[in-house]
Amino acid sequence: MRLRICFHDNCFDGAASAALFTSFYRTRVRGDAEILYRGMAHKPGDVFPEGTFDGDENVVVDFRFSSDPRLTWWFDHHVSAFQQPGDDERFRADTSGQKFFDPTAKSCTRFLARTCTERFGFDPAPYAELIHWGEIIDGALFESPDAAVKLAEPALRLMTWMENNHDMPLTERYIQRLVDARPLAEIAAEPWVTGPLEPIFHQHAVALEVLRARTHSDGGVVTFDVSDDGIETYNKFIPYFLFPACRFVVGVSRSPRRMKISVGSNPWLPRPKVSIAAICERYGGGGHPVVGAVSLPVDEVARAREIAGEIAEELRRAP
Repeated sequence: MRLRICFHDNCFDGAASAALFTSFYRTRVRGDAEILYRGMAHKPGDVFPEGTFDGDENVVVDFRFSSDPRLTWWFDHHVSAFQQPGDDERFRADTSGQKFFDPTAKSCTRFLARTCTERFGFDPAPYAELIHWGEIIDGALFESPDAAVKLAEPALRLMTWMENNHDMPLTERYIQRLVDARPLAEIAAEPWVTGPLEPIFHQHAVALEVLRARTHSDGGVVTFDVSDDGIETYNKFIPYFLFPACRFVVGVSRSPRRMKISVGSNPWLPRPKVSIAAICERYGGGGHPVVGAVSLPVDEVARAREIAGEIAEELRRAP
């Protein structure tokens, strides 16, 4: 019997959710299942192409809903979870008792743990550390921008490694370490983590200086464009580190797969009255009320910059 777990790739919360579901399924549903993983990425067009759900059972965690009848389990907390017309109605009509959604949850990790405990008798106690950090990281509950940018905690080093790793076998090894409830400090000290982190932390230092030069603050909104600087990933808290008093951040970046407009609100200030997810959804993106993103084809640089400008102007007028 094959179980396919699809999870939000390059995301601490996504990998942690995949690990928790693995443990839940093996201890409360079926212990002899062959478990396969697939990282999912937000992108223009269909994010669930044919062949995605190739298991005897299929689960999606920390990622969008699919009305495909082959999807048997689903856990998510993104406000913009329902991308296709009618998806929300199909979710509400589902009678399987195996699909769960809570847009108020700060992390899918804690939401999944709580749901599986209450509904199915799962014991999440061995994963207390993982659940704790999943909530802090995905909920942006860091004590300060300084803590979020300096990355001293093992969990934050793993967060950085996960955000930059594109080697699926290593991701699977990492998830298995989490399933085994290994201490995060122990995982963060393994050579296959520390080795790749050395150039990543060098890149982090470079990104800090590039963003220092590229960020501009106007009307409480910090904007930047690093699409021509070769920076695909960066610590999303750097703008708040540089401008602690800003209310919002709007950034443009480029990877080989897409143009990305990242939108966020300052987690160290009172929660804004506007929904960033709703703003991003108007451009085909989504996210949470306080953070979101829009993805475009990689050649639509001008359109990405136009959208970023429109969103920044709207946020300058936000109450």
